[in-house]
Amino acid sequence: MIDLLLKMLLAYLLGSIVGSLAFGRLFGARDVRNEGSGNAGATNALRTHGVAYGLVVAVFDFAKGWVAVALLAPLALPGVPPASGQLALWVPVACALAVVIGHVYPVFHGFRGGKGAATLLGAVLSISPSALLFMLLVWLMVVTVIGFVGLATISAAVMLPLILLTTGALPRGPVLVFGLLAAALLVYTHRSNIARMRAGLEPRAQRLWLLGKRPP
Repeated sequence: MIDLLLKMLLAYLLGSIVGSLAFGRLFGARDVRNEGSGNAGATNALRTHGVAYGLVVAVFDFAKGWVAVALLAPLALPGVPPASGQLALWVPVACALAVVIGHVYPVFHGFRGGKGAATLLGAVLSISPSALLFMLLVWLMVVTVIGFVGLATISAAVMLPLILLTTGALPRGPVLVFGLLAAALLVYTHRSNIARMRAGLEPRAQRLWLLGKRPP
């Protein structure tokens, strides 16, 4: 149990290093939480600081999700007996969830982070690469047909439990619990997007929306 709890804590701390905010402090950039949508995620970083900055942030936030599951979860902690039996099966998914929570509620940035999408995708890559592929397909389908990036992200997250089941991700029970909790978390973090869509105020991604009007 100690092994599981320590790795969850480390994954949370890793998640708390939010790309847009960490790089902002490092390079003297403006705090993205004071601009655009007020979110600390890669999308707002791209809109407010440019494509290059947004891509760097997205890659960093994605990578920490992968690191938490692929490298931290199986790591042998000095002086700590590794989790065994059924408990060991929960370590990777516990780290996956903890790193996403850290990104959303980062202790290093006043518990005001991003919405967790990029970090979740990185964690899913470690758990099941095929599940990540299907999530991206769902995202692309929704954003090209309807045009809302937020709705596409919510849809991909909501489909995650079913995707994990149909792709045969193992261990079955722990990954299903992870999928359900991660989906619920991302729906919650995108509640402002849902409110704007209901009010008709959510902007569409014109360059991706197949049904949208193209500028002259």
